[in-house]
Amino acid sequence: MPDRYPTMTAADEELVPAMTSWQRHRATLDTALETIRTRSYWSPHPEHPKAYGDGSTGAAAFAALRERGRFEAPGQPGTDAWVGAEVSPYGFPLGITYPHPDPDVLLPAMLAGVPAWRDAGPERRALTCLEILARIADRTPEFAQAVMHTTGQAYVMALQAGGPHAQDRGLEAVAHAYAEQTRLPGHTEWAKEQGRRGTLRMTSDHTPVPVGVSLLIGCNTFPTWNGFPGFFASLATGNPVLVKPHPRAVLPLALTVRIARETLAEAGFDPNLVALAAEAEGEGSARTLALRPEVALIDYTGSTEFGDWLEQHAVQARVFTEKAGVNTVVIDSTDDYRGMLGNLAFSLSLYSGQMCTTPQNLLIPAGGITTENDGHRTFDEVVADLAGAVNRLLGDDTRAAGLLGAIVNPAVTERLERATGLGEVALASRTVDHPEYPDATIRTPLIVKRKEPVENEHFGPIAFAIATASTRDALDVLRRTLRTRGAMTVSGYTTAPEVERALVGVCLDERAQLSLNLTGGVFVNQTAAFADLHGSGGNPAANAALVDAAFVTPRFRTVQVRRPG
Repeated sequence: MPDRYPTMTAADEELVPAMTSWQRHRATLDTALETIRTRSYWSPHPEHPKAYGDGSTGAAAFAALRERGRFEAPGQPGTDAWVGAEVSPYGFPLGITYPHPDPDVLLPAMLAGVPAWRDAGPERRALTCLEILARIADRTPEFAQAVMHTTGQAYVMALQAGGPHAQDRGLEAVAHAYAEQTRLPGHTEWAKEQGRRGTLRMTSDHTPVPVGVSLLIGCNTFPTWNGFPGFFASLATGNPVLVKPHPRAVLPLALTVRIARETLAEAGFDPNLVALAAEAEGEGSARTLALRPEVALIDYTGSTEFGDWLEQHAVQARVFTEKAGVNTVVIDSTDDYRGMLGNLAFSLSLYSGQMCTTPQNLLIPAGGITTENDGHRTFDEVVADLAGAVNRLLGDDTRAAGLLGAIVNPAVTERLERATGLGEVALASRTVDHPEYPDATIRTPLIVKRKEPVENEHFGPIAFAIATASTRDALDVLRRTLRTRGAMTVSGYTTAPEVERALVGVCLDERAQLSLNLTGGVFVNQTAAFADLHGSGGNPAANAALVDAAFVTPRFRTVQVRRPG
């Protein structure tokens, strides 16, 4: 087999920061490469809060950031102002300002470091990215505070989703990037026998090269979980990354940028390969930056309206979007009725439904469903039983606050109030008091009964129980919804093999990710790195999947240099 890219030399290894050994990162990369092949469970990042102590270090670091006020980005060129107006959904302003860039100065500076980063090769880039992730992981409690107080996630969820789970997604992206860049051998020798004319010989070098500046447009609700895949996929494939956070959720990505810049500099690379582009509230700088000719890649999570605009107007770039979808549950029958109700109640409640994967439309036959141990349940009984399961789950305010988190912005509350007029309210949303943050807005899920499907996403703690003529009708509704609006998740409950085959068929036809008969500790709105794909890239909800080969291969091209052998 021809040689692949050469491994790091002793001189290269000296440039990797001493904080963690090169050997440890190489072992981590090897395990990640094996895991993306097997799709099994693995994580180098502990998710239990006890692994991070009592949280005091993170709280102290967060307090110090607020006290300091100005978030410096040492050495980043082109700063022309300081901006920032983040307000914690738990009821207080963060009081932190960030550098606002002049793109005419910053973007050329970012491109200046590309040749050395490109020439470093896939392995050294991957290991440097893993060092960045290791340093982020060392500050997980600080990231948890930053995520909690910009998104409204409860602390445990902010620590897990914003910390180890996001770090796993970043590592997964690095592994895919390395695997795809090394799929071709770095050097080959070619020979073709010509009989009496002898042998033709050639040598070839194959070099993966970056395509340009990668623009990460951050989201308000999951800035690290949704941001790390694109960030690390682009950086590992040699592209400089410009991070434009959501103006209400800057801090988590600003910390990421600072750590990345420090690590790159210590590893001997230009820190301007990663830069922060904070904006003032209402400025809309994403539109301007997205059309810059230097920008060749865009990663975006957010509204369908702006995602469509990016796809239609940023034609010089490869745009990866995750937009709104209408997540649907088809309920036909179940062998564990109470398990189904409990699973759905948790899925509807987690982070107040402010997840792109939260179920919204519950399609239930008007004639009811069959259950193995609880007999036949009418449509009204199923909805009432689900409402009861939600009430039991959230009956204690302290527990409810820890599961629901805070409403991320007033638009969600307004949408929640409007939704009460869209049908018969089966479960009213109530206000929950937070024991530590009395100014936080916390609301329990709303369930509305309807006879007609809801065709648009209603982001927040809002669910619609829709009476369909039959399970077959529910599958027709699902197909139309997937084709016109898309979905990040589909869930189904059935004990009938023919219904399962039909449900799987719809999701295969419309390219939607499906979870069947979840009644235990796995929930439809949670996905695990390495094992689960987030989105499919095949329906209107998203044009990419986190994380697969298609997510990383457009971020580089392979250039062949041939010479006579």
